[in-house]
Amino acid sequence: MSEADVDAEENPYLRDPPTDFVPVDDLDEAAAARQAARLREAVREHDYRYYVEADPTIGDRTYDALFARLRTLEEAFDLGAEDSPTQRVGGEPVDELTAVPHVVPMLSIAQGGEADDLREFDERVRGEVGDVDYVCEPKFDGLSVEVIYRDGVYSRAATRGDGEHGDDVTAQVGTITSVPRRLRGDPPAFLAVRGEVFLPRDGFVALNREREARGEAPFANPRNAAAGTLRQLDPSVAAERPLDCFFYDVLAASTDADADPQDGFEVGAGGVGVDGVPETQSAELEALAGWGLRTDRGHVERVDDVGDAVDYRDRLLARRDGLNYEIDGAVVKVDSRAQCAALGTTSREIRWAFAYKFPARTEETTVRDVAVQVGRTGRLTPVALLDPVEVGGVTVSRASLHNPDEIARLGVGVGDRVRVERAGDVIPQVVEVVESEGGDHFSFPDRCPACGAPVERDGPVAVCSGGLACEAQLERTIGHYASRGALDIEGLGEESVGQLVDAGLVESLADLYRLEPEDLVGLDGWGERSAANLVEAVDDARTPPLADFLAGLSIPDVGEATARNLAREFGSVEALLAASEADGVDSRPEATLDTFAGGGRDDERESAETDPFLDRLQTVPDVGPAVARSVAEFLRTEANRAAVEALLEVGVEPEPVATEADEDAALDGLTFVFTGSLSVSRGDAEALVERHGGRATGSVSGATDYLVVGENPGATKREDAEAEGVPALDEDEFAALLADHGVDPPS
Repeated sequence: MSEADVDAEENPYLRDPPTDFVPVDDLDEAAAARQAARLREAVREHDYRYYVEADPTIGDRTYDALFARLRTLEEAFDLGAEDSPTQRVGGEPVDELTAVPHVVPMLSIAQGGEADDLREFDERVRGEVGDVDYVCEPKFDGLSVEVIYRDGVYSRAATRGDGEHGDDVTAQVGTITSVPRRLRGDPPAFLAVRGEVFLPRDGFVALNREREARGEAPFANPRNAAAGTLRQLDPSVAAERPLDCFFYDVLAASTDADADPQDGFEVGAGGVGVDGVPETQSAELEALAGWGLRTDRGHVERVDDVGDAVDYRDRLLARRDGLNYEIDGAVVKVDSRAQCAALGTTSREIRWAFAYKFPARTEETTVRDVAVQVGRTGRLTPVALLDPVEVGGVTVSRASLHNPDEIARLGVGVGDRVRVERAGDVIPQVVEVVESEGGDHFSFPDRCPACGAPVERDGPVAVCSGGLACEAQLERTIGHYASRGALDIEGLGEESVGQLVDAGLVESLADLYRLEPEDLVGLDGWGERSAANLVEAVDDARTPPLADFLAGLSIPDVGEATARNLAREFGSVEALLAASEADGVDSRPEATLDTFAGGGRDDERESAETDPFLDRLQTVPDVGPAVARSVAEFLRTEANRAAVEALLEVGVEPEPVATEADEDAALDGLTFVFTGSLSVSRGDAEALVERHGGRATGSVSGATDYLVVGENPGATKREDAEAEGVPALDEDEFAALLADHGVDPPS
């Protein structure tokens, strides 16, 4: 059947579509536009039938012909549309992935591998909210993403990241055929959904064959392949790989299509209360499918008893190897959204869902050698080099041996037959020796394999004492210093750091600030513009927030949260260094940066009770004895102090933070919450409050003193403030309050 034989009032491409098209040259612009519109509608419908309904009505060749005709028309008559299926081919490459805030935090969930773990979760839930129904779903082993639609049109996608912010991967996710450019039906005007991007098993095998044929290293597993693809700066790479996506959660919804998380947009749990958003998880999956989003409804069950949830996981485990995608357990969710809201969240986890994990996969193989890796903090980790073995569909040739004590416990040696498991289906590890060859057991080195410096031991931990003189530590330390959780220096990624170290341009953190554009021009991939941009980005990082600076120093056991607490306690780098001098400085030449990862010396353990600095550290929230020792050991090592002081000497000036002891802690005791769009960024306003001794929190409670309201504020915080009797200030009133306390308003 040719197109000319079809009634003009029908869409000929929905059922039994013609592929004998009228030549493009014979169409006028109006006819081409009409045909293109019909083709877009048809391609979307066929995508829906294939990906969501799993019931295609046309063959692949016919689909390809329709798609190719649509692309030809759009190019010939300049008919391209943002929501056209042809826009999946990928956009222009970008210089880097940028961070964007999530609409609502993308939190993790508690997990366990035993039935009793799930039963404990069930007891807690029923104890708090009474009888419940659960929805049981596969736990996909992919990469979580937040996808936003405005007026039904694909708008943005971001990785989970740290839960608060993720990488903007709009262009990359937009190439995935199962992620529609336009939704079906009548979705909310603003819709944020959570999905899992993955690489099907057959696509993973084919991709690795292609990589090996080109002489490239194969991906370790489908999850790594999917993650690496989404992080490609060139979206066309993602377009060429067979990524797929399942959707399983409504994160937020609004009747306002222009809602913006950066302007204080707020929603209830999962958008409940917005027209079209169901009040149960099970109905939500049906709604997602109705909007054209792919779900795995065929493997979802609703149960009212925890025993049935245990049985579901066991049945899913039995079906696992027959699936064309990786799963590593079952997710058990409370079905009622109202009960979910009552159960709430912690700062890290949702409290209404539990991941009941599968047991680790295991296989036997032979140890051919043992290598030792050096980590960022100087920690030495032994790795078994193995005869390649397939464990759960992934070829494993390296497995962790953890530490010297674990090697001794296992009694592992070269030539031994060992059992290997993929812990969490991700990290391979040796769990037992099945058959020993009877040869010599591996002897842990007493000198660092990377730099030759002495290895120090503290319990099971082995640490290189070479510090920044050890190239293995140097690259990782600089990379961490420049990372998003620390100083966030744009353009200074792993590859760039490696180039700078290999070229001898950077031998310390302070050397970063001595770089000149002409130093970089001539390195592979560097031109005048990129060199100038990096030097400018490094220069912009001379006045970081104190917490970011401390987080970037690679102090063992000190992450972002602990760094913030230390900043609030001591207020400045100088004050922290001065306080640490209470018990002297270790001047041993080999005791350099990161020497004491994970512990302290015996004599200092014995004197901990009488050490004023250790005592003070342990008054800091989240700092216990072990973390206190790590901080003290780091700051009392001469080379570490020299590294910090060298940073100060090249002009790094971390912004001080007001402490309770400061005379100018003008906002001490006051807690602020911000909502809506201010004339300055919310982060700047919160930083100003904290610099002057106040607190800035994300939600209103009885402990809140003021709610500062900008333009387009969220309703939830306003309502909570009214309920708690918290005064609301507009931006002018906030500035006046600051002035009354002797604080200059933000500008």
